[in-house]
Amino acid sequence: MAGDFIPVNTPGLSGNEKRYLAECIDTGWISSEGPFVTRFEEGFAAAVDCAHGISVTNGTDALRLAIAALGIGAGDEVIMPSFTIISCASAVTDAGAVPVLVDCDPDTWNMDVSQIEARITERTRAIMAVHIYGLPVDMDPLMALAHKHGLRVIEDAAEAIGLAYRGRPCGGIGDISTFSFYVNKHVTTGEGGMVTTSDPALAEKCRWYRNLCFDKQRFRHTELGWNMRMTNLQAAVGVAQLERLAETAATKRRIGMTYMEAFADLDAVQLPVAGNEAAENAFWVFGMVLDDKVPGDAETVMRAFAERGIGTRPFFWPLHEQQVYLERGLFAGERHPVTERIARRGFYVPSGIGLSAADQERVIATVRDLLG
Repeated sequence: MAGDFIPVNTPGLSGNEKRYLAECIDTGWISSEGPFVTRFEEGFAAAVDCAHGISVTNGTDALRLAIAALGIGAGDEVIMPSFTIISCASAVTDAGAVPVLVDCDPDTWNMDVSQIEARITERTRAIMAVHIYGLPVDMDPLMALAHKHGLRVIEDAAEAIGLAYRGRPCGGIGDISTFSFYVNKHVTTGEGGMVTTSDPALAEKCRWYRNLCFDKQRFRHTELGWNMRMTNLQAAVGVAQLERLAETAATKRRIGMTYMEAFADLDAVQLPVAGNEAAENAFWVFGMVLDDKVPGDAETVMRAFAERGIGTRPFFWPLHEQQVYLERGLFAGERHPVTERIARRGFYVPSGIGLSAADQERVIATVRDLLG
């Protein structure tokens, strides 16, 4: 193995993170009651042009909270892409509702909006738009379709922090939006998440469900909720991260475009879309899909990268091929060919905010050697 191992993600923690964490410790405010929680919620909501931000423990809980706040339950249907992380579906099935899947676009890898209307039934309650890998879903026709059929829109913008769609911040377009602050996101708190909305009734429900559904008199309950509260320690890191979001976004864009230029002549892989009339790619990750003429699959190529000390990750596995759901009788016989293909032939290379120029050059040289 040549050189040190280059992980697929290295976070950037060079701002006020240490100072704000020390402030939490010095003041004793380390639980969810601390002042950084409100500061982070208000700052993040403003960044996505929403009136309300409700911080939570992780992105999966943000999705669960959004489903609960919308009153989605047993027998209801939520349309979503098959090409996404399982959290999107599990938040729906945990509520007793049913995920209804569409395939993705072969170029952008986002959900194919043209397939949505055919999947709408009398049981459909919402559409979950999941922005994939740093390029947004085509939201204008999706929102028009939702309005036409009286549906709510859940916007999963976990991979689109700091990204704008036609000048509007992702996470501020749908009725309710969700974010993850896992370590590989543009804003990280280690773990953590956020729900944003401009609907005060939805915001109130989210805060209620997040805090065990306490009644006006504490320890009395008329409904069951969860403890999904973010700590002041996490929020302190989030505030520091949010202060540097523009810088982080610019760095990620630069890393992505450096790869685009370096691999422009490679015909062995499909590269991401650098941008379109709606948005520039934020390059949350830098993915590529093997051309059909390349032997093997993504796993084969990823092993070769690992042998040379380069970290990679596979693309999402199709929801309609997840064993846990097939065993429950969901998605039987479904085919979503674009999702199936890119799941087997797609992977991404190191592009974390802490990636050095020298390490990126080593990744580029390795990609060209193995695939050029």
